[in-house]
Amino acid sequence: MKIALLGYGRMGRTIDQLATAAGDEIVLRVGSANAADLTADNLRRADVAIDFSLPHTAFDNVSACLRAGVPVVCGTTAWLDRLEEAKQLCAAQKGAFLYASNFSIGVNIFFAVNRYLAGLMQEQPQYAVRVEETHHTAKLDAPSGTAKTLAEALPPGTPITSHRIDPAPGTHVVSYQSAVDSIEITHTAHSREGFAKGALQAARWLVGKEGCFGMSDVLGLRTADALMPSNKKL
Repeated sequence: MKIALLGYGRMGRTIDQLATAAGDEIVLRVGSANAADLTADNLRRADVAIDFSLPHTAFDNVSACLRAGVPVVCGTTAWLDRLEEAKQLCAAQKGAFLYASNFSIGVNIFFAVNRYLAGLMQEQPQYAVRVEETHHTAKLDAPSGTAKTLAEALPPGTPITSHRIDPAPGTHVVSYQSAVDSIEITHTAHSREGFAKGALQAARWLVGKEGCFGMSDVLGLRTADALMPSNKKL
């Protein structure tokens, strides 16, 4: 697989290492020092592009890929005010676009568990729910995109608490607290490798497809509603 890497920070370099070790070819590396290399001709050398850039460049990167006819996987967060615009462009170009706030396979399973647990807790108002996340100090957004995705499955106004501590690849906790007990689910990343492997898996999956997708499509995860027993009201 020939890959264009858009954004060459820590995640981009980790993807580069894993992809090269797997026999893939990185045909384009674009960072802040060579942004002018992001051209349609250069992009078309790739089978797929992977974007882990910056919030202010992500939309332009995704748009350039779609206009060049190159499938694009994006893991950059904090630009989602333009996500719908990117999806509309993907449809207009009959392209392929996959966005995820987190590409870790474990995190996406965690998302499914969170949705399922949220369904179980809907009629338990005695529990107060909150999300807590911890990342390294170089992380640009707070709360994290992963925390926001978790909160989307929870009641409106669910508190999110963010911590920035080194070293910390990423920990997310969803907790339910009542006067008599507590329930917690936790995901802890041990390195960036899990995120990079998931992004590469998504890129391989996206090649040859058309439309807008997420990691639940890649992994075939069922939603919490599908998991809930149909003959029992909880």
